[in-house]
Amino acid sequence: MSVPARPLEPALYLVATPIGNLGDITLRALETLAGADVLACEDTRVTRVLLDRYGIQNRPYAYHEYNADEAGPRLLQALEAGKSVALVSDAGTPLVSDPGYRLAQSAIEAGYRVVPIPGASAPLAALVGSGLPNDAFLFAGFLPTKDKARRDRLAAFEAVQATLMFFESPHRIAATLAAAADVLGNDRVASVCRELTKTYEEFRRGTLAELAAHYADVDSVKGEIVLVIGPPPERAVEAADVDAILADLSKTMPTSKAAAEASRLTGLSKKELYQRLLDMKGGDGR
Repeated sequence: MSVPARPLEPALYLVATPIGNLGDITLRALETLAGADVLACEDTRVTRVLLDRYGIQNRPYAYHEYNADEAGPRLLQALEAGKSVALVSDAGTPLVSDPGYRLAQSAIEAGYRVVPIPGASAPLAALVGSGLPNDAFLFAGFLPTKDKARRDRLAAFEAVQATLMFFESPHRIAATLAAAADVLGNDRVASVCRELTKTYEEFRRGTLAELAAHYADVDSVKGEIVLVIGPPPERAVEAADVDAILADLSKTMPTSKAAAEASRLTGLSKKELYQRLLDMKGGDGR
Protein backbone atom coordinates (compact mmCIF):
# COMPACT_ATOMS: atom_id res chain seq x y z
CA MET A 1 0.00 0.00 0.00
CA SER A 2 1.02 3.63 -0.38
CA VAL A 3 0.45 6.34 2.24
CA PRO A 4 0.02 9.99 1.21
CA ALA A 5 2.20 12.61 2.89
CA ARG A 6 -0.22 15.00 4.58
CA PRO A 7 1.10 18.34 5.91
CA LEU A 8 1.68 18.43 9.67
CA GLU A 9 1.68 21.33 12.09
CA PRO A 10 5.08 22.13 13.65
CA ALA A 11 5.53 19.83 16.66
CA LEU A 12 7.47 16.85 17.99
CA TYR A 13 5.42 13.74 17.17
CA LEU A 14 6.13 10.63 19.28
CA VAL A 15 5.02 7.81 17.02
CA ALA A 16 4.42 4.25 18.28
CA THR A 17 5.54 1.56 15.83
CA PRO A 18 4.96 -2.23 15.75
CA ILE A 19 6.80 -4.39 18.29
CA GLY A 20 6.95 -7.30 15.85
CA ASN A 21 4.06 -7.68 13.46
CA LEU A 22 4.26 -4.85 10.93
CA GLY A 23 0.46 -4.88 10.65
CA ASP A 24 0.23 -3.35 14.13
CA ILE A 25 0.52 0.24 12.93
CA THR A 26 -2.19 2.89 12.97
CA LEU A 27 -3.29 4.95 9.98
CA ARG A 28 -2.49 8.12 11.90
CA ALA A 29 1.03 6.86 12.58
CA LEU A 30 1.58 6.11 8.89
CA GLU A 31 0.35 9.56 7.86
CA THR A 32 2.66 11.13 10.44
CA LEU A 33 5.69 9.17 9.24
CA ALA A 34 4.93 10.12 5.65
CA GLY A 35 4.23 13.80 6.31
CA ALA A 36 6.88 14.76 8.87
CA ASP A 37 9.54 17.22 7.72
CA VAL A 38 12.11 15.32 9.79
CA LEU A 39 11.91 11.64 10.75
CA ALA A 40 14.22 10.55 13.59
CA CYS A 41 14.69 6.92 14.62
CA GLU A 42 16.94 4.59 16.59
CA ASP A 43 18.18 2.52 13.65
CA THR A 44 17.56 3.69 10.09
CA ARG A 45 17.73 0.11 8.78
CA VAL A 46 14.93 -1.05 11.09
CA THR A 47 12.72 1.94 10.32
CA ARG A 48 13.39 1.62 6.60
CA VAL A 49 11.79 -1.84 6.63
CA LEU A 50 8.59 -0.34 8.04
CA LEU A 51 8.62 2.58 5.62
CA ASP A 52 9.18 0.31 2.61
CA ARG A 53 6.30 -1.91 3.70
CA TYR A 54 3.90 1.03 3.36
CA GLY A 55 5.51 2.88 0.45
CA ILE A 56 6.69 5.82 2.55
CA GLN A 57 9.52 7.74 0.89
CA ASN A 58 10.54 9.87 3.88
CA ARG A 59 14.24 9.60 4.76
CA PRO A 60 14.95 8.60 8.39
CA TYR A 61 17.78 10.11 10.43
CA ALA A 62 19.44 8.37 13.37
CA TYR A 63 18.75 9.53 16.93
CA HIS A 64 19.88 7.11 19.66
CA GLU A 65 21.69 7.03 22.99
CA TYR A 66 25.13 7.21 21.35
CA ASN A 67 24.51 10.35 19.26
CA ALA A 68 21.79 12.06 21.33
CA ASP A 69 24.10 14.90 22.43
CA GLU A 70 24.76 15.77 18.79
CA ALA A 71 21.49 14.82 17.08
CA GLY A 72 19.17 16.17 19.79
CA PRO A 73 20.10 19.86 19.31
CA ARG A 74 19.66 19.48 15.52
CA LEU A 75 16.13 18.19 16.01
CA LEU A 76 15.35 21.08 18.35
CA GLN A 77 16.69 23.46 15.69
CA ALA A 78 14.25 21.92 13.21
CA LEU A 79 11.40 22.62 15.64
CA GLU A 80 12.64 26.17 16.08
CA ALA A 81 12.53 26.56 12.29
CA GLY A 82 8.84 25.65 12.32
CA LYS A 83 9.24 22.09 11.05
CA SER A 84 7.43 18.93 12.11
CA VAL A 85 9.64 16.25 13.68
CA ALA A 86 8.52 12.63 14.09
CA LEU A 87 10.38 10.36 16.50
CA VAL A 88 10.15 6.56 16.49
CA SER A 89 11.97 3.81 18.35
CA ASP A 90 12.90 0.47 16.80
CA ALA A 91 9.74 -1.01 18.28
CA GLY A 92 6.86 0.14 20.42
CA THR A 93 6.19 3.52 21.99
CA PRO A 94 9.02 6.09 22.08
CA LEU A 95 10.33 7.29 25.47
CA VAL A 96 9.71 3.85 27.06
CA SER A 97 13.26 2.76 27.99
CA ASP A 98 14.91 4.78 25.22
CA PRO A 99 16.66 8.20 24.95
CA GLY A 100 13.61 9.86 23.40
CA TYR A 101 12.68 11.04 26.90
CA ARG A 102 15.55 13.53 26.83
CA LEU A 103 14.42 14.99 23.51
CA ALA A 104 10.78 15.27 24.58
CA GLN A 105 11.78 16.89 27.86
CA SER A 106 13.98 19.42 26.05
CA ALA A 107 11.22 20.19 23.56
CA ILE A 108 8.69 20.81 26.33
CA GLU A 109 11.12 23.02 28.24
CA ALA A 110 11.71 25.04 25.06
CA GLY A 111 7.97 25.52 24.63
CA TYR A 112 7.42 23.30 21.59
CA ARG A 113 4.31 21.22 21.16
CA VAL A 114 4.71 17.47 21.83
CA VAL A 115 2.11 15.17 20.28
CA PRO A 116 1.82 11.45 21.17
CA ILE A 117 0.70 9.13 18.36
CA PRO A 118 -0.37 6.04 20.35
CA GLY A 119 -0.06 2.46 19.21
CA ALA A 120 1.82 -0.74 20.04
CA SER A 121 3.36 -1.11 23.51
CA ALA A 122 5.16 -4.24 24.71
CA PRO A 123 4.34 -3.74 28.43
CA LEU A 124 0.62 -3.34 27.76
CA ALA A 125 0.55 -6.27 25.32
CA ALA A 126 2.25 -8.43 27.95
CA LEU A 127 -0.09 -7.25 30.70
CA VAL A 128 -3.30 -8.07 28.87
CA GLY A 129 -1.95 -11.40 27.64
CA SER A 130 -0.53 -12.50 30.98
CA GLY A 131 -3.89 -13.08 32.65
CA LEU A 132 -2.70 -11.22 35.75
CA PRO A 133 -4.61 -8.38 37.48
CA ASN A 134 -4.55 -5.16 35.46
CA ASP A 135 -6.49 -2.75 37.67
CA ALA A 136 -3.17 -1.42 39.00
CA PHE A 137 0.22 -2.00 37.40
CA LEU A 138 3.77 -0.67 37.53
CA PHE A 139 6.25 -0.79 34.65
CA ALA A 140 9.85 -0.62 35.94
CA GLY A 141 11.95 -1.02 32.79
CA PHE A 142 15.09 -3.16 33.00
CA LEU A 143 16.32 -4.62 36.28
CA PRO A 144 20.02 -4.18 37.18
CA THR A 145 22.41 -6.78 35.76
CA LYS A 146 24.31 -7.41 39.03
CA ASP A 147 22.66 -9.93 41.35
CA LYS A 148 22.72 -7.86 44.55
CA ALA A 149 21.47 -4.71 42.82
CA ARG A 150 18.77 -6.77 41.10
CA ARG A 151 17.60 -8.24 44.41
CA ASP A 152 17.63 -4.84 46.11
CA ARG A 153 15.52 -3.42 43.28
CA LEU A 154 13.03 -6.28 43.53
CA ALA A 155 12.84 -5.85 47.31
CA ALA A 156 11.81 -2.22 46.79
CA PHE A 157 8.72 -3.49 44.93
CA GLU A 158 7.89 -6.35 47.32
CA ALA A 159 4.90 -4.68 49.01
CA VAL A 160 3.61 -2.70 46.01
CA GLN A 161 -0.06 -3.57 45.56
CA ALA A 162 0.13 -3.77 41.77
CA THR A 163 1.17 -6.09 38.96
CA LEU A 164 4.85 -5.51 38.15
CA MET A 165 6.32 -5.46 34.63
CA PHE A 166 9.98 -5.61 33.65
CA PHE A 167 11.90 -5.84 30.39
CA GLU A 168 14.44 -8.66 30.49
CA SER A 169 17.01 -10.15 28.14
CA PRO A 170 16.85 -13.87 27.25
CA HIS A 171 20.26 -14.66 28.74
CA ARG A 172 19.33 -13.13 32.13
CA ILE A 173 15.75 -14.37 32.52
CA ALA A 174 16.72 -17.51 34.49
CA ALA A 175 18.76 -15.52 37.03
CA THR A 176 16.05 -12.86 37.32
CA LEU A 177 13.33 -15.44 37.99
CA ALA A 178 15.48 -17.13 40.64
CA ALA A 179 16.09 -13.79 42.35
CA ALA A 180 12.41 -12.84 42.11
CA ALA A 181 11.34 -16.13 43.67
CA ASP A 182 13.75 -15.59 46.57
CA VAL A 183 12.81 -11.96 47.16
CA LEU A 184 9.11 -11.85 46.31
CA GLY A 185 8.15 -15.41 47.26
CA ASN A 186 8.07 -18.75 45.48
CA ASP A 187 4.27 -18.80 45.21
CA ARG A 188 3.83 -15.38 43.63
CA VAL A 189 2.25 -15.83 40.21
CA ALA A 190 3.95 -14.51 37.08
CA SER A 191 4.13 -14.75 33.32
CA VAL A 192 7.12 -14.72 30.97
CA CYS A 193 5.89 -13.02 27.79
CA ARG A 194 8.26 -13.66 24.90
CA GLU A 195 8.38 -12.57 21.25
CA LEU A 196 5.14 -10.60 21.50
CA THR A 197 3.15 -10.31 18.23
CA LYS A 198 5.80 -12.34 16.40
CA THR A 199 5.64 -15.82 14.89
CA TYR A 200 6.83 -17.61 18.03
CA GLU A 201 4.89 -15.54 20.58
CA GLU A 202 4.73 -17.32 23.93
CA PHE A 203 3.10 -16.72 27.31
CA ARG A 204 4.48 -19.07 29.95
CA ARG A 205 2.53 -18.74 33.18
CA GLY A 206 3.07 -20.15 36.66
CA THR A 207 4.52 -19.34 40.06
CA LEU A 208 7.92 -17.70 40.24
CA ALA A 209 9.35 -20.97 41.58
CA GLU A 210 7.88 -22.96 38.68
CA LEU A 211 9.11 -20.48 36.08
CA ALA A 212 12.56 -20.28 37.68
CA ALA A 213 12.84 -24.09 37.61
CA HIS A 214 11.76 -24.22 33.95
CA TYR A 215 14.22 -21.61 32.70
CA ALA A 216 17.04 -23.05 34.81
CA ASP A 217 16.78 -26.18 32.62
CA VAL A 218 16.50 -24.37 29.27
CA ASP A 219 19.80 -24.23 27.39
CA SER A 220 18.95 -21.29 25.16
CA VAL A 221 16.20 -18.70 25.38
CA LYS A 222 15.58 -16.45 22.39
CA GLY A 223 13.64 -13.27 21.77
CA GLU A 224 12.64 -10.16 23.66
CA ILE A 225 10.93 -10.71 27.00
CA VAL A 226 8.53 -8.88 29.29
CA LEU A 227 8.32 -10.40 32.77
CA VAL A 228 4.96 -9.78 34.45
CA ILE A 229 4.62 -10.52 38.17
CA GLY A 230 1.28 -10.47 39.97
CA PRO A 231 0.64 -8.35 43.07
CA PRO A 232 1.44 -9.75 46.52
CA PRO A 233 -1.23 -11.98 48.04
CA GLU A 234 -3.51 -10.44 50.63
CA ARG A 235 -2.37 -11.21 54.14
CA ALA A 236 -4.73 -11.57 57.09
CA VAL A 237 -4.13 -8.87 59.69
CA GLU A 238 -4.40 -9.92 63.33
CA ALA A 239 -6.78 -7.92 65.53
CA ALA A 240 -3.96 -7.01 67.89
CA ASP A 241 -1.92 -5.66 64.99
CA VAL A 242 -4.84 -3.53 63.80
CA ASP A 243 -5.29 -2.07 67.28
CA ALA A 244 -1.56 -1.30 67.47
CA ILE A 245 -1.65 0.46 64.11
CA LEU A 246 -4.69 2.51 65.11
CA ALA A 247 -3.21 3.43 68.47
CA ASP A 248 0.05 4.55 66.85
CA LEU A 249 -1.64 6.61 64.14
CA SER A 250 -4.07 8.28 66.53
CA LYS A 251 -1.13 9.80 68.41
CA THR A 252 -0.45 12.20 65.55
CA MET A 253 -3.68 12.22 63.51
CA PRO A 254 -7.37 13.03 64.02
CA THR A 255 -9.62 9.98 64.30
CA SER A 256 -10.95 10.13 60.74
CA LYS A 257 -7.53 10.57 59.17
CA ALA A 258 -6.03 7.80 61.33
CA ALA A 259 -8.80 5.44 60.21
CA ALA A 260 -8.18 6.33 56.57
CA GLU A 261 -4.45 5.70 56.87
CA ALA A 262 -5.03 2.42 58.71
CA SER A 263 -7.42 1.38 55.95
CA ARG A 264 -4.68 2.03 53.37
CA LEU A 265 -2.16 0.01 55.35
CA THR A 266 -4.39 -2.96 56.18
CA GLY A 267 -6.93 -3.07 53.38
CA LEU A 268 -9.74 -3.06 55.93
CA SER A 269 -12.84 -0.85 55.78
CA LYS A 270 -12.29 2.77 56.84
CA LYS A 271 -15.77 2.85 58.39
CA GLU A 272 -15.07 -0.22 60.52
CA LEU A 273 -11.66 1.09 61.55
CA TYR A 274 -13.14 4.48 62.46
CA GLN A 275 -15.68 2.83 64.76
CA ARG A 276 -12.99 0.57 66.18
CA LEU A 277 -10.84 3.58 67.03
CA LEU A 278 -13.81 5.34 68.65
CA ASP A 279 -14.38 2.27 70.80
CA MET A 280 -10.70 2.22 71.76
CA LYS A 281 -10.97 5.90 72.80
CA GLY A 282 -14.09 5.29 74.85
CA GLY A 283 -16.61 6.29 72.20
CA ASP A 284 -15.99 10.03 72.16
CA GLY A 285 -13.18 10.13 69.61
CA ARG A 286 -10.76 11.89 72.00
